[in-house]
Amino acid sequence: MPGRNARGFAAAAGRSFLALAAMTVMALLVPVGLPSALAGATADIRVIPGAAGSLSTGSVLRGQRDVYRLAAPAGQTLKVEIVSVEENAVFQIYLPGKGGRTMPGAGPMDDATTWKGQLPVAGTYRIVVGGTRGNAEYTLRVDAVE
Repeated sequence: MPGRNARGFAAAAGRSFLALAAMTVMALLVPVGLPSALAGATADIRVIPGAAGSLSTGSVLRGQRDVYRLAAPAGQTLKVEIVSVEENAVFQIYLPGKGGRTMPGAGPMDDATTWKGQLPVAGTYRIVVGGTRGNAEYTLRVDAVE
């Protein structure tokens, strides 16, 4: 009977390895910079051209992302700035839709702390805040420029 237990153990170990490998592959399929699995705060913000902008404060743990949703018309000019005491908070601006495309200069590899530009399409944009190293406390300001 010892052979049967050894085969059972080997089969169980093989199934565990396959399950771990499948989870690893699934983790690699999540696009970098998208907030899908990185549970942080999510909030809607609103800006009005000519009025005071939106000011949000928050903190993210290492590897976590906060997401701010902003509904805006095509052609709207935005100015986005983030400040943090340790200068380790950055943001990305994702275009509306599920394509994962970002605004030029505010993508996952840009480490943006300030950005100004015209929005190309109407819809809900996502401003995703994260840290470049360790935890980050931040203040995010979003202004609609006339």
